[in-house]
Amino acid sequence: MLRIPHAIHDDLIAHAREGFPLEVCGILGGLDDSVSAIYRMTNTDASNEHFMMDPKEQFSVVKALRAKGLVMLAIYHSHPETPARPSEEDIKLALTPDVSHIIISLADPALPVVQSYKISSGNVTSESIEIGI
Repeated sequence: MLRIPHAIHDDLIAHAREGFPLEVCGILGGLDDSVSAIYRMTNTDASNEHFMMDPKEQFSVVKALRAKGLVMLAIYHSHPETPARPSEEDIKLALTPDVSHIIISLADPALPVVQSYKISSGNVTSESIEIGI
C-alpha cells in the first residue's frame, strides 16, 4: 500500500490537468510507504502518448531526496485520454526496481482516476493507495 497525503494527491491531478493534452510525469519521495514529497518533471517527449524524463532533472531529484533523508517511492505520469492502467510501453519501460508506478487518467476529465502499480520484469500488480492527511 502507498500512503499519499491529500495535498500531494490533489497536486498529481492538478499537474495532469495543467499539462493536458500532453502526458505529465514526476517523482514521489518519502519513507517506507508514506509519500511526503512531489517533484514535477519535464516530459521531454512532449507527447500525449508517452513520456520521458530528463536524466539531469532526475539526478537532481535523487540528490534532493537523499539530502532530505528520503527515497524515491514512485514515478507518476498521466494518461490524458486513456484509463489509469499501464500501457505496453509503460510496462516495457518500467526499469526502476522497487518503485510504484502511478497513473493519473483524465479519460473522464470530471472524474480523474489515480491508480498505483508495481511493475517488475513485465509483471503488473495493482497496488492500493491510501489518501490521508
